[in-house]
Amino acid sequence: MAFYTFLPHRGLMTVKGIDRFNFLQGLISNDMRKVEAGEVVWAALLSPQGKFLHDFFIFSMKDVIYLDCEYDRRDDLLALLLRYKLRAKVTLDTKCILETGVAWGNSVDVALRLPRITNAPSAIQGGFIYRDPRLPAAGLRWALPKDTAKKTLGESGLIASEPQIFDLHRFSLGLPDGSRDMEIEKALLLENGFEELHGIDFQKGCYMGQELTARTHYRALIKKRLMPVTIDGPAPLPGTPLKADGIDAGEMKSSQNGHGLALVRLAVWRKAIDGVLDAGGTKIKPFIPEWMNLPNDNKNDAAQT
Repeated sequence: MAFYTFLPHRGLMTVKGIDRFNFLQGLISNDMRKVEAGEVVWAALLSPQGKFLHDFFIFSMKDVIYLDCEYDRRDDLLALLLRYKLRAKVTLDTKCILETGVAWGNSVDVALRLPRITNAPSAIQGGFIYRDPRLPAAGLRWALPKDTAKKTLGESGLIASEPQIFDLHRFSLGLPDGSRDMEIEKALLLENGFEELHGIDFQKGCYMGQELTARTHYRALIKKRLMPVTIDGPAPLPGTPLKADGIDAGEMKSSQNGHGLALVRLAVWRKAIDGVLDAGGTKIKPFIPEWMNLPNDNKNDAAQT
């Protein structure tokens, strides 16, 4: 079966103007030349110190670049981009009327008639649809007119679902969702899977915050990772400290119904009995998704600790 749901916490921003690609190229973690060539990319905007500020999916249709970003933080993202606009010939707008959402499940691309071999957005019933560029299993993301979205998706055979159900799916894959899982002005991209999930291009040249990201990459300095977890007990609130024999082992992020994500201190977790951590009396067990590469270890050894 294949499902769809609206994501009301996500929204679109548009960037227009002849300098639109070059303007974003010097700011974000991925290569805008891919977007100019027709691809969809996942990327982040960092602070000058290399810490997470915003993440977004970026695609271009005709003469407009679209950023699928956090709805409630669009004004903040707009203000940041305007700060760096200077003389660039670009126009930025947060008033896009399309609603955003996701579709996932068996043969979802066939149901929505998306060509199988493509990393490009496609036009559909007054909006757009594209593959999540992070993982094939993440499914499709869409932006459609609110008054016709249900009809368009329902007539394709997709089953209406809820954002919380999709959360369970992304938890199983280990995928972060903006500031719900990455702390603003603190999180590092490499701790949150941006390298393996294609959110960084190390060959693109300079961008804001690049120095820390590159240094962390080339010196293999990652000591924490955002990981999927199973939860035995009441779901801990985001930010709840994780412990192993009283030692700091990280903190919880978003979760529900026995599943979630946590930022885990790898060295502490590897020494924990049966790999189980404590979150205020609740047992938390991280596991390694197939796509994740942990530093200075292998998946089998880590899974056994």
